[in-house]
Amino acid sequence: MARSFSQLAINAEKNRTSIAISKQPIEKPELKIHTLGNSVLRKSAKRISKVDIEVRNLVKKMLHSMYSAKGIGLAAPQVGIHKQLLVIDLDIENPATPPIILINPEITEYSASIETYEEGCLSIPGVYLNVVRPSSIKLQFRDDMGRPKKLNTDGLLARCIQHEMDHLNGVLFVDRVNNMEDLKQELKEHGFNKNDVLPIS
Repeated sequence: MARSFSQLAINAEKNRTSIAISKQPIEKPELKIHTLGNSVLRKSAKRISKVDIEVRNLVKKMLHSMYSAKGIGLAAPQVGIHKQLLVIDLDIENPATPPIILINPEITEYSASIETYEEGCLSIPGVYLNVVRPSSIKLQFRDDMGRPKKLNTDGLLARCIQHEMDHLNGVLFVDRVNNMEDLKQELKEHGFNKNDVLPIS
């Protein structure tokens, strides 16, 4: 997910990870972020059967790509790897705040209340549009050590998780945009093809 205009504090202790890398951008991250129009973004991701050093190395590479693009969330399919893995960091300016690593995430409950908020995506750079989503969620997942975790969250973190989990199912945020005129204009302005959008019915 692309960085937005507001930030939320995260309970860093609860979401602490064993992954420690610099948040400074690097010139050439190993993993390339694919953009709208590339078919890899439309493939569903598979569950990770074993959380091991290979998975943790992938997490590090994804974080390097995310920080270098100044994003706050990235899903493995965005870098062409179809595994159920997300990395999120709403506080990219603060080296002391650890990222959140979500492996095999599953939303177990959505709130009845919904919110409209502007979203962007590292796979559709420059495009920002309003999307309606549930305002809070309950989530279960495994962390980077394979430990089962649960999380209840709302606001920007809930939205970011939902946005990134869409990528695991080959869905992009533009598929959820209701205002077709704004969508068409934004995509055209930033060099993307409206035909690559697959509206959610």
